[in-house]
Amino acid sequence: MEQLQKRKTRIIATLGPATDSEEKIGELIARGVDIFRFNMSHGSPDWIRRTSAFVRAQSRRFGRSVGLLLDTQGPAIRTGDLANRLELHPGDIFTFTVRGDPSVDERSVSVNYDDLAQDLRVGDVVLVDNGVIQMKVLEKQGFRVRCEVVTPGVMGSRRHINLPGVRVNLPPLTKKDLQDIDLGVECQMDYFALSFVREANDVDLLRQILIARGSKAIIVAKIEDQAAVQNLPQILDAADAIMIARGDLGIECPFEELPIIQRRIVKSCLQKMKPVIVATHLLESMTQNPVPTRAEITDIANAVYEQADALMLSGETAAGRYPLECVSVLDRVIRRTERSGGAGYAAFAELTEDQQKLASAAVHLADQVRAAAICVFTRQGKLAAVVAGLRPRYSPIYALSGEEDLCGRLLLRYGTEPIPSRYPMTQEEGISLAEEELRKRGAISSGDKVILLSEVPLRGERARSVVFYQVE
Repeated sequence: MEQLQKRKTRIIATLGPATDSEEKIGELIARGVDIFRFNMSHGSPDWIRRTSAFVRAQSRRFGRSVGLLLDTQGPAIRTGDLANRLELHPGDIFTFTVRGDPSVDERSVSVNYDDLAQDLRVGDVVLVDNGVIQMKVLEKQGFRVRCEVVTPGVMGSRRHINLPGVRVNLPPLTKKDLQDIDLGVECQMDYFALSFVREANDVDLLRQILIARGSKAIIVAKIEDQAAVQNLPQILDAADAIMIARGDLGIECPFEELPIIQRRIVKSCLQKMKPVIVATHLLESMTQNPVPTRAEITDIANAVYEQADALMLSGETAAGRYPLECVSVLDRVIRRTERSGGAGYAAFAELTEDQQKLASAAVHLADQVRAAAICVFTRQGKLAAVVAGLRPRYSPIYALSGEEDLCGRLLLRYGTEPIPSRYPMTQEEGISLAEEELRKRGAISSGDKVILLSEVPLRGERARSVVFYQVE
């Protein structure tokens, strides 16, 4: 029955004004949220500290791990302040200025990026306010860029600017980002999402910073412009996980390419057994309406069919009118779609190490016997990660670890429930521990088949093993 089905796809919810109370956070957890996102474009340090503490408290209340994800603002290009909003029409001339250079044009605004004129070329496209206003560069005059308005819109203060296909000279981490990362380490975030990743070196820089601060957090590289799409193989090797950030990505790339890009990224992640998150506009209409559109339902179902590890809600839960209902809708659609099967991209996973081949054998066995559970005793999470990456068809994965912080980092893994547990010294002890934990959760009963993976002492060394047994 559906209510007994264990959901495999993770739900990430962004916290904000609509959901910043401890009570609301508890209700979101009850409805199925696995990881909470803190969008560092909004929210003060005190708010982050207070709200992350709420999440930890409610996690203990429900007796299950709930993850924390800090999403950096990144090096965004934005317009400056305007005394009055400006209505723009096709054919109007509009000027962007940098470095305080005064403009002779009545319709103009400053920009926070000093090298704008240097990076742009005549004929380039400038998109403002999430692509609502489109312009074309006509000429550059010193520190000014004169553009022709292509689509109508209203220019306001501090609007986001996208430059599709333009290589910008921005640092991967701003001063604000570095301060936010320190805050995230202080609050023991499990995940750090790096915005506007352009190349693998950007990820490497964040990893060096986290290591220096003693954090083992997972690095999620956000793919949201053309450079990131082009450099995906190298970024995928450097990062621990990928987020398909469809908001900016859908602006930076032709919108008809977006579904193709999404599918290609998901397939690449499953091939490398790296977690992948599909984000943005999953239930955008529900920020104002109590029910979703049919197109949104189909979009969610497609991401679940592709077997993404997680789906992420942004404004829907941060500022929308129906945050709880959004989580319930997402949970309901995920469960139903998972029952219909998946695309099978995990069949192309690259298995190069003995550990990966052992996990593959265990997953194949679990599929053949329809095991009630796959239990993995893990110290670093690598064995559990491989099992999750191979997408078992029927069996939920239980990752047992003595490292409490590891449990939080495993939450993003498809179909994996982390369980705090000591590590067994023998196979017999492993079976006993696993069975005790699974019975406690009502996950197994007499006659069920269980697959157990672990490292056990063998002739004074450690050897990986697979145990298949039936519950008495």
